[in-house]
Amino acid sequence: MWKTVLKRVLMMIPQMFLLSVIVFLLAKAMPGDPFSGLIAPGTDPAQIERLRELAGLNDPWWQQYLRWMGNALHGDFGVSFVLKQPVSRVMGDRIGNTLWLSLMTTIILYIVGIWMGMVAARNEGKWQDKLLLIYNSITYGIPAYIIYLFAIFIFGYTLRWFPTGGTVDVDASGFFGILLSKIHHMILPAVTMALLGTVTIFTYIRTGILDEQVQDYVRTARAKGVSENVIFRKHILRNALLPIAANLGFTITGLLSGAIFAETIFGYPGIGQLFTSSIVQRDYPMLTTLILFSGILALIGSLLSDIIMAWVDPRIRID
Repeated sequence: MWKTVLKRVLMMIPQMFLLSVIVFLLAKAMPGDPFSGLIAPGTDPAQIERLRELAGLNDPWWQQYLRWMGNALHGDFGVSFVLKQPVSRVMGDRIGNTLWLSLMTTIILYIVGIWMGMVAARNEGKWQDKLLLIYNSITYGIPAYIIYLFAIFIFGYTLRWFPTGGTVDVDASGFFGILLSKIHHMILPAVTMALLGTVTIFTYIRTGILDEQVQDYVRTARAKGVSENVIFRKHILRNALLPIAANLGFTITGLLSGAIFAETIFGYPGIGQLFTSSIVQRDYPMLTTLILFSGILALIGSLLSDIIMAWVDPRIRID
């Protein structure tokens, strides 16, 4: 299996190259530049032109791409036009926040989603099933930012249970004090994102259980006198979890690439919030790096999902 994994990794190299070209061209095609709207209206146009020349924005696109890619291969993604800091440093400061938020969200998402699917499937047609189907239909149809704003208003401003921005309290001190403060800041965005994202896992689990419990091997086990709990736990649920395992890689890398709306609305300084500010401020070095980072994570997510699927089900082999 590991030879196949190595082959897949080597195949990702040309995919990453093509991705980098597309990302760079799309970023360059955006209207305006970092100096548009950020300089006083009375500034001499010649001075603005000199700034563009010094930044290399007047060079042919392929020269800009080769310069950017050559530096990127050495870990240098340029300097943020807005923050005046190396892009790698800014991302390094933010990626840890997104990583921990993504981890908490993923854990809550899978626990709640799997539980919902099991309850609905084992009570097919009953009020529990109907209630969970209605809930997931509503959360799937309502724009997420509306729920985010509602959660902030209720739990942040009205009840004051959770903070409405940042990652740690200014008065937090000591290792455990800072750790508890960070967890406290993550709870509201993590729980909200998880409760709004259960529809995929819920659907997979519910459909999988309903399909598996009518299979011939289940009838055979029942005819042999095997208890219903054993049949459900060791056979039905195990097979129903396979699609969820295959989706795990995409879920992790998708959250890691940045929950753009969630981090922006909750005021959580992660990769998603940084992505939004880079678009608004036309920060090309930061923007191209973030988009490339997200694309690479998508490729890694595909590979990771295949590996997880082959690990949990030996019958499956990666082609």
